[in-house]
Order: sequence, then C-alpha cells, then structure tokens
Amino acid sequence: MIFDIQPKYLQNDLIKLVPLHENDFEELYEVASDPLVWEQHPNKLRYQRDIFQNFFQGAMESKGAFFVREAKTNEPIGSSRFYDYNPKTSSTEASVLIGYTFIGRKYWGNGYNKALKKLMMDYAFQYVDTIYFHIGAYNIRSQKAIEKIGGIKIDEFEVEYYGEDSKLNYIYRINKK
Repeated sequence: MIFDIQPKYLQNDLIKLVPLHENDFEELYEVASDPLVWEQHPNKLRYQRDIFQNFFQGAMESKGAFFVREAKTNEPIGSSRFYDYNPKTSSTEASVLIGYTFIGRKYWGNGYNKALKKLMMDYAFQYVDTIYFHIGAYNIRSQKAIEKIGGIKIDEFEVEYYGEDSKLNYIYRINKK
C-alpha cells in the first residue's frame, strides 16, 4: 500500500480534513488572524497577514496540508499536515511527521485537537510504524496535549520553518501500538 500524505477526505464525529487549496486562504486566515492562537508558537507573529501568507505558501507546497473543518457545520477550525514521510527500508521503520497544526480558540479544550490527532494518526498508522511531532520549545499547551495522547519527548533541535528563522523545537514520538 502507498501512503498518500494528502488523502482527499478524512472524517470522524467532530472534524473533517480536506486537502488545502489556494482558494482557502481567506477563510483559513480568519482563524489564523487571532494573535492568541500563536501566543506560545515559535513564530508569535503568524497572525499577521504577510507572515501567515508565507506559512500558507509552505503548506501548499508541502502537498500534505489539510483544512480542518467542523464535521457537522463545516465551520473552519484550522489546519494541519503530514510531512517528511520516510518509507520503510531494510534498516529503518516507516515514519511521518504530523505538524504545523493550529486550531481556532473556539475549539480549544473541547476535544477537537485530540480528535484531529487521532484521525491523522489512525490513518498514518496504516502505513507507518512511527509518527513524530515537532513542537516549539515554549509551546507548553501543545507539549501537554501530545503527552496526553502518548507522545514521548525524544530530542530537541532547531527546526527551520518555511521562509522563517529556525526555532528550538522538541521532538515527540508515538509508536504504532
């Protein structure tokens, strides 16, 4: 089986993921324009239109980005993506990263982030043995969230975001169970 890092449609009870398209910019930027969404993120200015435009361009070029929508109302929630897929070789297990995730504050603390991660992980674990997450060193909220679903911090390193300066990130891992 071939791992498609941008399947056409994934859904559970709370959310649905559809591939991100160029014409989604304005609707997604509405969610992203809230400064508090980025408060703990390594790039705290991503709420600014020109900086978000750079993020959006990187998402489009990744070919693995999704627009996250509320399953019943179709309201925009945020975005996430698969990236850096590594197929299984004779010496390594198959792996992928999930990240560049953000969701609007309206959906914080209501199970949406957990539902998003579960949906993406359930899909990815059909093809990979290990999923990694890069989380900003000062993003305590995301670190706690990933630990709640079984993520284990395994390393720290500088991540160079698309068109941005590199920032210290923690690497978390979840293995297929």
